[in-house]
Amino acid sequence: CWEVRKRNSSDWCRFVRSNPDCRLEGGFLNYLEGVFCVFPHRLLPLAVTLYALWLLYLFIILGVTAEKFFCPNLSAISTNLKLSHNVAVFSLTSPLHGVTFLAFGNGAPDVFSAVVAFSDPRTAGLAIGAVFGAGVFVTTVVAGGIALVKPFTAASRPFLRDVIFYMVAVFLTFMVLYFGRITLGEALGYLGLYVFYVFTVVLCTWIHRRQRGEGLAPTGHWEPEMPTDAEEQESSGTNSGDYGEEYQPLLPSRETSLRILTTALSPLDYRKWRRKPWYWRLFKVFKVPVELVLLLTVPVVDPDKDDLNWKRPLNCLHILTSPLVCVLTLKSGAYGLYLIQGIFPVWGLVTLVGSVLAIIIFITTSNEEPPKYHCVFAFLGFLASAMWINAAATELVNILRTLGIIFQLSNTVLGLTLLAWGNSIGDTFSDLTMARQGYPRMAFSACFGGIIFNILVGVGLGCLLQMTSSQLVVKLEPDSLLVWILAGALGLSLVFSFVSVPAQCFQLGKAYGVCLILYYLAFLCVALLTEFRVIRLSA
Repeated sequence: CWEVRKRNSSDWCRFVRSNPDCRLEGGFLNYLEGVFCVFPHRLLPLAVTLYALWLLYLFIILGVTAEKFFCPNLSAISTNLKLSHNVAVFSLTSPLHGVTFLAFGNGAPDVFSAVVAFSDPRTAGLAIGAVFGAGVFVTTVVAGGIALVKPFTAASRPFLRDVIFYMVAVFLTFMVLYFGRITLGEALGYLGLYVFYVFTVVLCTWIHRRQRGEGLAPTGHWEPEMPTDAEEQESSGTNSGDYGEEYQPLLPSRETSLRILTTALSPLDYRKWRRKPWYWRLFKVFKVPVELVLLLTVPVVDPDKDDLNWKRPLNCLHILTSPLVCVLTLKSGAYGLYLIQGIFPVWGLVTLVGSVLAIIIFITTSNEEPPKYHCVFAFLGFLASAMWINAAATELVNILRTLGIIFQLSNTVLGLTLLAWGNSIGDTFSDLTMARQGYPRMAFSACFGGIIFNILVGVGLGCLLQMTSSQLVVKLEPDSLLVWILAGALGLSLVFSFVSVPAQCFQLGKAYGVCLILYYLAFLCVALLTEFRVIRLSA
């Protein structure tokens, strides 16, 4: 499909529509036809600008969905499954932050993007570039930024454990790329290695606490959990109707269902709006449409609230909207638009069943007390938010492939730059904010714990879902020298930290941070020079 730019502009549309390689897998919009058929060739810069803005907005959609809807429901599920006092606690406290459920929530955009990219051999380079690119970015820029913001002493054993596991994961991926394929056993091995990593974390923590004679009680050596978004400082899934303690009425009052519905659907907190600076308000304006749609379609269960965030009219509406979102976003609506017996559409059946269930639940429940089966809404919200993330990730991959064709860039360089930066920007701000507030050790631990999940689950699950009963091998052939530079740069950065951090007695200061950031800038220059064939292998 790259040949389209080499042809006369009058032939662009016909070439894109007739070339099978120009077909985009999944997605609701055909970006290639849009830029080459809808827009005149003179307006190509305008089309690229609109695509770039839409790309940025897709990253906002991914971030908001994961932070305020996916993660809270995942936390509620872990609580309902009685995991909050073993594995889930380990994942939510200090050095273990990001190991299991929280890692799944924070890494959801990365993993879904990788799964979508692996689903098409033409975009597999995006996944490889994003997984390795995010790894280099997080272990250099983010880790170095933390050391610059707040010099600190790293936790020795967790650091060495995480770096060793990550180096093993990178080595496995390097070997997969070297042989150009991944088998069923190797894909399962990725997932098994992550399970072993979680088991090692839990076991080491248990042994450490037993040695200190403190059982499973939190130790003073570790830092308390901090919110992932320092600007928001609010529990995920809340809305403007949730008053702080100083605003709570002394006597309980009954609110009407209409009042509860309108309050629950308001994504703005006007008291917070008045306190925040202008740039926060501007960003909030862009997030409001996304939050409103998500509030309408994704239920959120909050175990920390007395009413578990039960909003009867809105939750009854979710019984209808959440299943509709699931069937209309699965395979870009292919299943939702399917006609049963060639007569009745699947979305119509889902609407009918959902409406009946919503009416029954509304009649049999009250506004004041959540029903005993309210935990089911956490599973429904988890599924609906996962489908939203998957839909946004599909659009993201398709638009990146389109930009690659327009600018004649490889999928690998797009993955290591735009996709890696976009998926890592949220973690970057949260980790640096955490460090500024006096928790650099926790932020540093999150750097390595999260990307281990991304590479092992992203590659393992992405390739596993590609396999069928007749095809148990997925080809992952590197498309250029850039892939090897990327893999080598990540491995070298890990070896540098593995050697230099113990050499400094785990005292990480500004010199370490400057070295990491300079290393990333040098890597980026080499990567771009390789992409533009300034650096290339001699024949």
